Formats: sequence, structure tokens, C-alpha cells
Amino acid sequence: MVLLPHQIVACFYVCGLIILTLATAQTTTINTTKLMPTYTITKAANITKRGCRKQCGNLTVPYPFGIGLGSGCAFDSGFEINCDISSDGSQKPLIGNIEVYDISDAEVRIISTVARRCYTPTGAMVEKGFGYTRLPQSGPYSFSAMNRFSVVGCGDAALITGHNFEYGCRASCNSRGDVREGECMGIGCCQIQIPKGLKYYNINMLTTRNHSDVWYFNQCGYAFLGEADRFRFRGVQDLSVANFGTRIRASLPIVLDWAIGSVTCIDAKKRDDYACRRNSKCVDSDTGLGGYRCSCNEGYEGSPYLSPGCQDIDECADPNANSCEKTCTNIPGSYICSCPDGYTDDGKKDGRGCVAPYSEFPWIKFSVGTGVGFMSLVVVITWLYFSIKKRKLIKIREKFFQQNGGLLLKHRISTNEGGVNATKIFTAEELKKATNNYANERILGRGGNGIVYRGVLHDNRIVAIKRSRFVDESQIDQFINEVLILTQVMNHRNVVRLFGCCLEVEVPLLVYEYVSEGTLYAHIHNQRGGAPWLSWQNRLRIATEIASALAYLHSFASMPIFHRDVKSANILLDNDYTAKVADFGSSRLIPLDQTHVATLVQGTLGYLDPEYFSTSRLTEKSDVYSFGVVLAELLTGLKPIIRARNDEDMNLGDYFLMSMNRNILFQILDRHVLREGSLEQLQKMAELVKNCLQLLGEDRPTMKEAAGELEGLQKLIRNPWSNQHGNEENEDESSDLYTIPINSS
Repeated sequence: MVLLPHQIVACFYVCGLIILTLATAQTTTINTTKLMPTYTITKAANITKRGCRKQCGNLTVPYPFGIGLGSGCAFDSGFEINCDISSDGSQKPLIGNIEVYDISDAEVRIISTVARRCYTPTGAMVEKGFGYTRLPQSGPYSFSAMNRFSVVGCGDAALITGHNFEYGCRASCNSRGDVREGECMGIGCCQIQIPKGLKYYNINMLTTRNHSDVWYFNQCGYAFLGEADRFRFRGVQDLSVANFGTRIRASLPIVLDWAIGSVTCIDAKKRDDYACRRNSKCVDSDTGLGGYRCSCNEGYEGSPYLSPGCQDIDECADPNANSCEKTCTNIPGSYICSCPDGYTDDGKKDGRGCVAPYSEFPWIKFSVGTGVGFMSLVVVITWLYFSIKKRKLIKIREKFFQQNGGLLLKHRISTNEGGVNATKIFTAEELKKATNNYANERILGRGGNGIVYRGVLHDNRIVAIKRSRFVDESQIDQFINEVLILTQVMNHRNVVRLFGCCLEVEVPLLVYEYVSEGTLYAHIHNQRGGAPWLSWQNRLRIATEIASALAYLHSFASMPIFHRDVKSANILLDNDYTAKVADFGSSRLIPLDQTHVATLVQGTLGYLDPEYFSTSRLTEKSDVYSFGVVLAELLTGLKPIIRARNDEDMNLGDYFLMSMNRNILFQILDRHVLREGSLEQLQKMAELVKNCLQLLGEDRPTMKEAAGELEGLQKLIRNPWSNQHGNEENEDESSDLYTIPINSS
């Protein structure tokens, strides 16, 4: 803090009087530094309600958990642990049918499940295991962000899905020499984060070539969720060993967060069933699901959930738990160090200790001099502290600014290369203020690569601010170039506009225009309470707008841009339901003299171009394939990965083509589309989807050709298909709803 002049004078007199008093009085000092270890709810003297068991097998079960269903030993039924006793007398603690390994103050660790697929040398599947875990929907548990989703194998990809989320991970390798022990970055092993607050997940696996080309060292592929700090990839050993799945289940638990109820501490304190007892504090859960936990106050130990609450720690009883040199006096929550009569100073071992008396020492002069010197020192140190802190903050921001390519960006802006004067470099303070210090209520969405916040700039513009989790320092030049290019590209009405960036922080922040009506995916699949506005004409208009934007990106004069992650979740809708292509985090700039680039495969399962997946060669036709899947979504209302009749997962693109080949396409089209679209429009749209989904990129149209085809469809005279063929309910359900075939040759 900074002292005002009148405060300095007052402190001077007070300190003088205190120091004079030290000449004849005993010194007492209240300790503010705790030496005691942290106590947990499993280490308390009493950890269960009276008459309740505390042990099931090797697991200690502290309150608010309790052993026995309906036993009354838990806070409520959600915290009950079923202690299952087998025929040999061994005990197994369970939540539902899930085995529990450990319970701590904030987490529970449970057994993991491993999805697997194993093959013969010829590629025939000989073993298949599913991976999923479903927690009680109304229970206190959710999957912790301490877990990671991992895929181990060569040519294996897996999709983990849950409520409102869907992540994919792919591991590939061609030989034993490709694999590196300890690395889980896509070669033999890949790993991604999951968001907090999930109640269930399901794992679906895909395999290329069924391990036939790598069978001599890798017969199986695995996918699983588990605690990140406990898993280390062992390289070829993990790929070759037959009992890898068994080892993972035995050694790698899944971490669950737990909390009491679903209300915050403020609301919980008003309720009769508030769980925190005396000398404890309430801590809000950070999972996004509400709820709270209890923790003992500093200087107290025991169970904060059981009466009479947390108990004072007697630090004076243990010499290693206090810092007193002579006399220690315990007080609630702390202790006091003091010196015997005639001794002076603070009485601390790590302070000035206790000084023996000396009758001829000039106490008055010493006290006055010490007081003046001390106050002067306080003023100087305070001024130096804040000056150094401010200078250090400026240097850190300058370091990040240079490290993130700020000088290069300023040079490009000052020289106005390519007309980039619209690019704005925001300060860290501007964006901190715009997001209310990145408050949780400002979060628009989060994913594996970062979080998007809603921000309000000083000119009252509403923007979306993307805060990534990491940045590749070797790609800074390319990042700056992409910022400049995207600022110009995003002048297109159907592309989310990039206003600028902030480079004064460790990971650069990107500032985009705010688009209010959410994603096309949410509207198509009725996640926003239905979408009555999504008529055939609007679907056709949106498809045309997306195609126009992608064609513009592919033909951009300075340097074409391949999006690399075209999907309905990356298409945003504004107030007028105009489509805007968003999320260029995976995009690549392509030099004018090149038609493709070799990259690490990135994208979303269901939308991923199979040619790109198998060759790692990214071309403009990769975006065309993904666009074809989006068109299929608009036509059918189905999700990009669907469950077939044999309970196998199937790509929507493959399902769409199969329906065309069997002449049953109209049985899977959305009812809005059937009622409102003309036969000619539907036939031509289906042909366009088919062409976009061709396996070979060279057989697909360009985005410019696709946009032209869609613009032509918009101009066709509207003659609803349903009006031409009467009531669909009278048709034979064993064949297509309408018997006019679509050419699928």
C-alpha cells in the first residue's frame, strides 16, 4: 500500500511509543504464518456419523459419503456407497455399478472403461469392447477436467460424445520407428482435454485398414478416459502388449468432481440443510453445475460436515508446528509467540527472537532512531515495490508482444501492406475490461483449444473474444500473416469478421464480430427449442451463402485459404438468420503456386474428407467434401454421425449416398424439405451433394461451381414436391415415399 503524509506521521509516533515500551515490557506476537500440514476429511478423528462404518475394503468413506443404501449414513442418497461383498468375503465399494478407488476433499476416483478393437493379420475383427460411463443425472458427480481422452493404436480414431459436446482424436503410425515413448501427440497415441461438468460419455472407434499393415507390432486399438497425471505412453510396448486394456483399468482411474446440491454458497446458507458446520467455510463448485463443498478455516482441523464442526489445532503442543523461540500460547485458529519478563522483541525463531535486557542501553535514543528509520524504510520500500511491479508488468507485456509477433504486425500495418490498416491491436487492459476480467458469465462457449467470451468495447460494440489455451512459437510469422489476411477476407458478408488481436499476453487473443443467434447445428437439430423459420427456401439460401463464402476464401487473391473444419457447428447465424462462416483456428493459407499442402490431419469426424484422412494432403476439395455433409444435414435434419440398424455408427455422407443408390433417399429427407421443395430442386440438390461427397477430390466440383449451382436452384419456380404427388401418408412405406427415381449412376 502507499502511505499518505498524515498516516506516516501518525505511524511514526505510534511506533516510537511501542518501541519505548519494549524497554520494560514483555513482547507478544500473534503468528500469521502457519506451519501445520493440510488436513483432509479422511484424516479427521471422527469421519462418519455415529454408528456408521467408515471402511469398505481398502476404501475409507468419510461423511458426507456413507456406506449402505438407505442406511442414513450419507448426506443424501446421492452420496451413498454400496459395499458389495463377494462370495470369498472381499468387499467392493460401488456407486451404482461403478467401482470406487478413492474419496478425497474434492474428488472421487473410479474404475475406467476401455473401448478396444482387435484384428487378425488379414484385418478380420476378433475382439470389440465398448467404452462408456454414465453417472447418475441427479447425483453429486461429474467428470473432472483432470481427465484426458486418449487413443492408442496405429490408424485408429475415436469420438467421445456427451451432452452438447463431441471431440475426436486420431492416432496413426506406419512402423515401429515412428513411435516415441512418452509422446502422445498423434503418432501411436493422441490425447485431448474434456470440458468440466459432464455427466456421461460414450466412445465410438473407427479404424483404417483394420491394422493389416501394422499387425506385426500392433494388433489392437484402444480409446479411454482417465486421469492425465497417471498415464504415460510407453511407446511400442503399449502397442504390442496383449493386456494393455487390463493394465489401464487396473492403474488408471477416472477422476470425478463432487459437490453438495446444485445451489451456490450464498443460497445454501439460507437453507435448513446447509452442510458446513462451525469453524468452516463454504466453497462454490467450479464445474458449472452449481453446488458447494465445505473446508475447515485456517488453524482448524477435522470434518467440516459433522457436529461440532472443525476443531482448533494446538500448534503449541508440537514444536515443529510453531515458530516460537521461548513461549508459545495457543489461541483459536492461531498462536502467540512471546518472551519472558525482561526480554524483548518478537519471540520468533525466524524473526528477531528474544533479546536479553541490558540496563545501560540508551533505549529512548534507540527507539526514536529505529522508529524514524523504520518508517522511512517502509515508505521507500513501498515506493520501490510498486515501481518495480509496474516496470515488471510493462516488461512482461513487451516480452509477450514481441514474442507473439507484435513488431512484425505493427510494421505490416504501418507500411499498409495489402491494405491492412483495418487491423487493430488491442491492449490487454482493453480486453480485460471488455470481458469484466474474463468473468464466467461472459463465456459464450468453450472447447479443447480455448474459450470464447462475450465482450463490450469502449465504443459499446459487442464482440466475441477468443482466448486460446496454447500457441506454437515456431508459427508466429504464419499467425501474424493469417491475422492480416483474415482481416481483409472477413469483409465478406458471410464470413465472421476479425477486428484485430491482443499480443500483450502469453497466448494471443483474437477479437471477432459477435453473432447472436448461435450455430446452424443447434437450429437444424432443434437444440434451441425448434426452428420453425428453417423452411426449404431458407435452407437453400443458407447453403448458397456458405458456398459463396467458401468460394471466396478459396479464390482470395493474396493467398487462398482452406478452412479445414467446415461443419454446421462452425456456421453462425445473425439476427436476420444470415449464415456466417466462423472458427478459422484450423485454417491454412495456401501459396498461389500450390494446390495442396501436407499437414497433420485435423477436422471433425463425420465431416472429414476420407482422401485427406488417408493421404494427409489438404486441398480445396477437402472443404468441398465437408460442405457436402452440411448440405446433407440441411436436407435430412440428421446428425453427421448416425446409428445404423445394426447399432454401428455410420457417417451421414455414406448413409446419404447409400440411400440414393437404393432409391430410398426421399424416405430420409426432412418433412419441411419434402413439403416445400420442388422435385427439380430436390433432384438437383441431391446430385450436388453426391458430387461433393465423391471419394476422389478430383471428381468433386469446386466451391465456385457449387455456389453457382445453388444460386441456379434458388431461381427455379417453386412447385412443392408434396403438391405434385399428393398426401405422403398414402404412399407405400416399403419403398421410397415417391416413386420417381433420382439418377444415382
